Amino acid sequence: MNEIQGSQNANTGPAEKQLPLQVGSMTLEQIALIFTHLPVDVTFVDEGNDVQFYSGGKSRIFERTPDVIGRNVLNCHHPDSVQIVFKILEDFRAGARDTAEFWIQTKPQDSENRFIHIRYFAVRDAQGKFCGTLEVTQDVTEIRNLQGERRLLDEVN
Repeated sequence: MNEIQGSQNANTGPAEKQLPLQVGSMTLEQIALIFTHLPVDVTFVDEGNDVQFYSGGKSRIFERTPDVIGRNVLNCHHPDSVQIVFKILEDFRAGARDTAEFWIQTKPQDSENRFIHIRYFAVRDAQGKFCGTLEVTQDVTEIRNLQGERRLLDEVN
């Protein structure tokens, strides 16, 4: 990708820096806003297994504090799951797999129960080199209850 460039357009105002992306470009502020508004939690762990970023939406599923940044991700997991996380990361690093997914219920016997979908994705550059791991977590409780269909045109009524 190219370097950040200054440009002017109707959406970003005068001389805001544009970051060229795979398709199109955005300002850093726009990118930050997208992460804040996504209906998922996103965490990026670098190739050395250190947490580098997490999104800060309105209703994070798993709490994060800024002191997690720079911490080895293995120190962020329950001791019972550390070896499993380590194996997934090693499989990603070796190219043995590119994804892992899990789903849990927060309170299975309670009306407050939420169904949580957790996915890990290996992040690779154009040459296939492992660059890190993306964790995407989403509360899919309401999605699982959808039935039938609701079309865009139904929004008129």
